[in-house]
This record gives sequence, structure tokens and C-alpha cells, in this order.
Amino acid sequence: MALTGVLRPGHIVIRVLDMAAALNHYVEVLGLIETGRDDKGRVYLKAWDEHDHHSVVLREADEAGMDYLGWRVDSPATLKKLAADVEASGLATDMSWIPAGEHLKTGERFRFTIPTGHVMELYAEKEKVGNGMPDTNPDAWPDGLKGMAPSRFDHCLLYGDDLDGTMKLFTEVLGFGIAELVVAGPDKFPIGAFLTCSNKAHDVAFIRQPVKGKLHHASFLLDNWYEVLRAGDIISKKDVSIDIGPTRHGITRGETIYFFDPSGNRNEVFAGGYHWYPDKPTITWTDDQLGKAIFYHDRVLNEKFLSVFS
Repeated sequence: MALTGVLRPGHIVIRVLDMAAALNHYVEVLGLIETGRDDKGRVYLKAWDEHDHHSVVLREADEAGMDYLGWRVDSPATLKKLAADVEASGLATDMSWIPAGEHLKTGERFRFTIPTGHVMELYAEKEKVGNGMPDTNPDAWPDGLKGMAPSRFDHCLLYGDDLDGTMKLFTEVLGFGIAELVVAGPDKFPIGAFLTCSNKAHDVAFIRQPVKGKLHHASFLLDNWYEVLRAGDIISKKDVSIDIGPTRHGITRGETIYFFDPSGNRNEVFAGGYHWYPDKPTITWTDDQLGKAIFYHDRVLNEKFLSVFS
């Protein structure tokens, strides 16, 4: 099956309290590459193996968090169709078209708010700037990488109240699959959903919480477990505030470490996981096994668990 429709998470706009401190963190510690600045004071970054102009945008503000998450679709025709489908679904609010060029090197975007209160965008065009290597006979990686050096922006975990409406929008309108589901009680009430538009274990996850529009973490991909351990070394060497790990998730099987940027936004670097295809059954986790589901090694409902489901 060819990958069509929504292709991947394309960009996240993160609010930071101090731009200089944030840039030191995201460039020198995490290892993203700056690709531009605009007249609104926003700074554009990418991971080394991403070809698009940017995947992370930093905006200085009075409150940390996420402004919006953008999704790359396969063509301008698909963008128009999905925008019309979202509008017709009755599941989104505050819909608008953002003109080409409002983000550097990016075409027009369709923006909307989903039932959990998060702002999402769809777009089809962004300038290709490459990954620092030629398309013919490239080496395995470019020289000069810094910090943890993730290869891409991978996914987000988001909190919101209307999980049901958001799941419906993502699966029935945008074409995502449910890779894993967390349920509670004898009625198997959904409290978490891990959704994919590709063959990854998840491209976005939502946790049911009585809030609107909250970001738990933005995640960046590393190659393997050793690189996650090395990220832990860098966190200690650079005196970065650590949250959890290194450890493994039961959900997605991914290897992980959580830490904070200077503004308090939670970052993750992530490796492993499994390949998902549309005919794969949804994996279900019950609430009596949540400790193992969230942090597979600890397996207990402790403060580490509460940092995700609270």
C-alpha cells in the first residue's frame, strides 16, 4: 500500500520563554540545525536527516507550550480535499487558510482546532533544503553534527478532554490508524490512543485529561538504544533537567528518555518501536497494566506513571 494522504508530522511550533536559552538547548544539546529566522522573531530548525526546510519552529512567549502541529500531505489536491472533509465533518472549529510564505519556505496551510483543543495544520508544500549530503553516492551521515543529533522530529503526545471526537476526526476524516489503545474499567473506556498515518507505531498520541490543548512532549528519533543511553550522558554533561529514563515503553516498544528544555517543555528522544501496517490489529492495554504499558521496566504506578497520565 502506497503512503498517501497525510504523510507525517511536518512541523511543531513550540513556545519558549527565552530564545537564547532555547536555541542553546535545541541546537547544542538536542542537535537540531537552524535554517532561518523571520520578521516575527521565530526561529526555524530541522533535524539532520530531514529534507524539508524546517520541522521545529521556536516562538518566544510568556508561556511555554505548543502553538500548533503541522501535517505534511501528499499534494495540493489532497490538501484541498482533506480541508473540505474536515470542514464537512463538524468535528473541527476555528478553520482558516494561512497564506503561503507565512512560515518561511512553506506553501498555504489549512488550520483548524480539534476536539481536544489542539490546533492542527495541513500543508502540501515546503522547500527542500536537503540533509547535508548529495542524493548520489551519499555517506551514512554528514560531518559536524552536534549533541544528540536526532534524525527527525518523530511525534507528539498531547492531552485533551474530548478524546472520542479527536479519534473520530483522525481515523474517519484524516485516515489514521489506531496502533494502540489504552482502556479503563470493565466497559473498556478509552483513555489513550496512539495513532499513525505511516508505518510507525505512532505519529501522534492523545491522553484523555480534563483540559484543552496541552502538550506532554515533542519527540525526536534516534537510531538505537545506545544513542538513547548517550543522550542520557549528554543530559548529565550539560546539566539538563531530566524527567524519566533511559527506559522502555511497553506501548510502542520504544526506547526513551524524557528531559526538559529551559522553558519547561518536555522533550523525548526515542528509538526502536515496531512497523505498523493497516492490517495489523490494534494493541490494547488495560488500566490494571498501565505501569508496564507506560514504563515497561518499572511496571509500577509511581510518579513516572503520573507524569504521563496526569
